Amino acid sequence: MYPEVFHIGSVPIRSYGLMLALSFLLGVLYIKYLTSKQNKPFEQYLSIAYIMIFGGVVGARLFYILFHLSEFSGNWGAALNPFQSEQFGIAGLNLYGGIIVAIVGTILYCYIKKLSVLDVFDFFAPTLGLGLVFTRVGCFLNGCCFGTPTELPWGIAFPPGSIPYSIYHDAHLHPSQLYSSLYGLGLFVLLHFVVINRKFVGQSVALLFMIEAIFRFAIEYVRYYEDAMHFSVGGVEPTYNQLISAALFLTGLVIYLVKRKTSE
Repeated sequence: MYPEVFHIGSVPIRSYGLMLALSFLLGVLYIKYLTSKQNKPFEQYLSIAYIMIFGGVVGARLFYILFHLSEFSGNWGAALNPFQSEQFGIAGLNLYGGIIVAIVGTILYCYIKKLSVLDVFDFFAPTLGLGLVFTRVGCFLNGCCFGTPTELPWGIAFPPGSIPYSIYHDAHLHPSQLYSSLYGLGLFVLLHFVVINRKFVGQSVALLFMIEAIFRFAIEYVRYYEDAMHFSVGGVEPTYNQLISAALFLTGLVIYLVKRKTSE
């Protein structure tokens, strides 16, 4: 674990924040490359990138707070204060919360600018995979988003003082962060190929929704979640992320079937 990579004066630079910034930078560079190849106006797509980045971080943080209200009870300033605990960066983000807010902000921008929402999402779809490659490595270095116990030979034991150790002690855990990082790489390669060879508008984002939903639904079974992230229905206790995954898959399926049929 390397939660802090280096210091600027007395301010520590955290590995997750560094990886998050790197994923944003590479995502913007990718969009610049893609728009130049497809003769798209990069300036508009850059504005959308800013909306997605800002909306993604704010949404991810707000959703984390929503599911961890007791953590901030009596100390609501810590919920959004980036300089809490003498470290730079806010700890605690919810991926799907960020995605939802980023999508809503992008839709509003496209409506104002009279842009095709699905066309825009197609171009940004591969960047989610690219982001997962780096941010999940950041999670691994930070010791968050960890897995459940496993006897598989690649299980990881986290050191004393870390959150995983406080829950599972020296048990070997699924490296769920690295599973997600490798998945992100495959997702990026696949969606890049799809978007440069797409058969209809909406193809790559529809595939993104369906593939991401299947993976996220599955990874929840080997990833640790506190009780607040589970709910009970009919004797089954899925996570809220699995519920969102199901809705995401159906959305992607509808987009794919409708847009493919109208393009024929």
